[in-house]
Amino acid sequence: MSETTETIFSKIIRREIPANIVYEDDLALAFKDVNPQAPVHILVIPKKPIAKLAEAETQDAALLGHLLLTAKHVAQEAGLENGYRVVINTDADGGQTVYHLHLHILGGRPLAWPPG
Repeated sequence: MSETTETIFSKIIRREIPANIVYEDDLALAFKDVNPQAPVHILVIPKKPIAKLAEAETQDAALLGHLLLTAKHVAQEAGLENGYRVVINTDADGGQTVYHLHLHILGGRPLAWPPG
């Protein structure tokens, strides 16, 4: 996948597709998943189009850290005091279906291990 590949997430960033946005800053956007796998299921995406974690580069280190801190903030705002899980799916075997890097915040119930 190349960085110029159009995805549903790039359309959400440009507001061409509606989303239930819960957080936004210059680097990231967070919105509720339309197919939630837990009572709270929020996606955090970078505005920079990185297709997958395996394509992130050294120069993306600050952005990747920002995404994790954004996940922490969004989870706190969502009231996930009892814990939550942050997941990044990468490629087909990892369960990735949209090729725009994204973090899943899952919570609101006890989560089993292993995850699947």
